[in-house]
Amino acid sequence: MSVSERVVDDAVCLGCGCTCDDIRLRVEDDRIVAAEKACSLGVAWFGTGRVPARALENGVVSSPQQAVETMARILTGARSPLVYMAPDVTCETQRQTVAIADLLHATLDSVTSATSLASILAAQQRGRAGATLGEIRNRADLVVFWGVDPAVRYPRFQERYAPAPVGVHVPEGRRSRTVIAVDVGEQRGPSDADVRLAVAPGEEVATLVRLTAALTSTGTPDSTAPPSGTLEEMALRLRSGRYVVVVADAEAPGGEQRVDRQRADALVALSLALNASTRGALSLLRSGGNRSGADAVATWQTGFPLGIDFARGYPRYSPWSGSAVSRISRGEIDAMLIVGNIAALPAALQSTSSRMATCVIGPHASESDFSRGATVVDTGLPGLHSGGTVLRMDDVPLPVRAIFRGAIDAEVITRALCERIVAVQRDARLEHRPRVGR
Repeated sequence: MSVSERVVDDAVCLGCGCTCDDIRLRVEDDRIVAAEKACSLGVAWFGTGRVPARALENGVVSSPQQAVETMARILTGARSPLVYMAPDVTCETQRQTVAIADLLHATLDSVTSATSLASILAAQQRGRAGATLGEIRNRADLVVFWGVDPAVRYPRFQERYAPAPVGVHVPEGRRSRTVIAVDVGEQRGPSDADVRLAVAPGEEVATLVRLTAALTSTGTPDSTAPPSGTLEEMALRLRSGRYVVVVADAEAPGGEQRVDRQRADALVALSLALNASTRGALSLLRSGGNRSGADAVATWQTGFPLGIDFARGYPRYSPWSGSAVSRISRGEIDAMLIVGNIAALPAALQSTSSRMATCVIGPHASESDFSRGATVVDTGLPGLHSGGTVLRMDDVPLPVRAIFRGAIDAEVITRALCERIVAVQRDARLEHRPRVGR
């Protein structure tokens, strides 16, 4: 039997927040055999390109239509449901998910509340001097990696954005840039940094505050050159940069929440202070799967990025007390709909989800432990099995297209569920409508 071969150029990878869109896939017999230019995370994310396409109810094979019917019945019958946006779905699917939460008067949350909430709240309170990754690539002549080496969790960041690539205002690439690594305890910056500054974990916030104060100081500068490797030298270098970018990880090394709100606030303050004497920005690194898309879609539809309560018929914002983990831990949720890849759920949510009726729409749903007692529908991955829009970690939207056929589109299933919930609610209202006698 002949082997069907084809090459797919410019595929988009959601393996991390870099969302590289230059991947070249080699496909044989509808199976990916090579993902050129992809890093190790990308290779794992693409896999073979094959995903299950099943629907299960309590571990028993069902049809997608019947599973949607069961989900609608479970969710409309719940007293206090939760709708949760997990990674690896398109913005179009996320829009349908928000509509479902609105119809159900449910709590709406996403994985962001367990990973990057502190950074989002700091930006809301202070504002944030940000930049697209393209702007960093073309303008940044001084890059500060604050307690992070992108090579660990974002392998192509340095290759595609900074400090390696040639840019419009940095024509010699790496030689046109100065790299400063701030090592916070064991969280070290890149090994090839030009300047290093060691900071004890307990002194991180204090160091950020002191550096911010040095940048905003209006005193007469000392003509004596400060010692190498000191905070004073770093402040001097930041002042002299034409376009300074501070790169920090919005998530803890394990992908969970950085609970230090003061740290997030201090990083934002530093990025704002940079613009008092030069141009600067804060670039926050985030994991993949269109996580930023969930924040953007929720904000677009409700005004808030996460922790949204529709119980009163309109959205209310409770980012800390209204998060999924908080509400489940207090026993306030009796049914849950997860839309996205449940492999990316925070551990705290996975450990509590067995206490309630659970519905899952997302990639590889039938292969997880959730499928034993839940109603699940497998869907494809964006950029492999479904088209639409995803957001890079700098909130730049990228179009994705379907490469393989056969997998169920998550947008189709969520739209069908939304329509079925509307029908069930309408039937319930008609059933309880008072009859007018003759």
